[in-house]
Amino acid sequence: MSGRKDSAIEVRGVARRFGDQQALSDIDLTVGEGEFFSLLGPSGCGKTTLLRILAGLDLPDSGSVRIGGEDVAHVPAHRRQVNTVFQSYALFPHLSVKDNVAFGLRMKKVAPNATAGRVARAMELVRIAPLADRKPAELSGGQKQRVALARALVNEPRVLLLDEPLAALDLKLRKELQTELRDLQRRLGMTFLCVTHDQEEALVLSDTIAVMRAGRVEQVGSPQELYERPRTRFVSGFLGSCNLLAATVRERRASSVLVDTPAGLLRLEPAPAGDAALRSAFTLAVRPEKVVLLPAAASAGENRLPARITSALYVGAESRYVLEAGGQLLSAVAMNIGAAGAATAGLAEGAGAIAYLPPAALVVLDD
Repeated sequence: MSGRKDSAIEVRGVARRFGDQQALSDIDLTVGEGEFFSLLGPSGCGKTTLLRILAGLDLPDSGSVRIGGEDVAHVPAHRRQVNTVFQSYALFPHLSVKDNVAFGLRMKKVAPNATAGRVARAMELVRIAPLADRKPAELSGGQKQRVALARALVNEPRVLLLDEPLAALDLKLRKELQTELRDLQRRLGMTFLCVTHDQEEALVLSDTIAVMRAGRVEQVGSPQELYERPRTRFVSGFLGSCNLLAATVRERRASSVLVDTPAGLLRLEPAPAGDAALRSAFTLAVRPEKVVLLPAAASAGENRLPARITSALYVGAESRYVLEAGGQLLSAVAMNIGAAGAATAGLAEGAGAIAYLPPAALVVLDD
């Protein structure tokens, strides 16, 4: 989100160990006020452990956590400026929707009139007002998730923590609620921190994503930055699919570099910067949708590699290909725009083709 204000969350040097397992190792993160921030990674990477530490449900072995500028090392969970929405909803089955939403306010002994007004506004905000008198057993999964959201929002937290909030829902409903959740966060201007293993969900929801692996942060950035310019093999492969090519520098030019790869000679532009500018070998990443497929009869040229199509799959809006170029397998994706689809272009299984890898689409990885 543009115009980041003061930090809502600051994590510095946080580590956590469970027996022989190092769950978190020296985590540094800053979450801006009013930002939708996601922790993305596979199971066991430490993202839920970090969320529990922020919520006050667990304590770090070392490091510091500040929420709204306050060091929360000795602040118990119920006094922190956060509320958590869990994947399991955690609703009280014997209470109505209205009473579930009001529960936290009643525990804080908020006046009944004020409680009624805040509960009504929270239910209206997430569109569950007509369900006020129902019990959780009478609700769908999506409705239960909205109740859980309202129960957290009614407390007006500084930060809303979401632990895989949509994982239990079917695909269609999950996509609908992704849009609703993002719109809700924008309307409220509240800081949301979401834990997820779903790459598409993180891309759709987030202003900023921290990709985690084995208790460490691999890379932090905007969805576009992480997708277009991953820094490591793990990030390039976890956030979507990616072709990886071993490259050896043949020639350095003023603004570009020529490299040898198993697929053929390629030019990179702009030339690698930083440490990569001094290396004679590195790994290149290129997204399948960046690979342009041309008929075998297309003219030769720079970064145009002769290839053979070993697999062609029609999947509705797009077709997915596996190509063999020299000693390299490449994945490519092409949108099915024409009425006759890819067949008219001769891009069928077993056919020859030209794979064009644009110089600007080739990303030099750190590892």
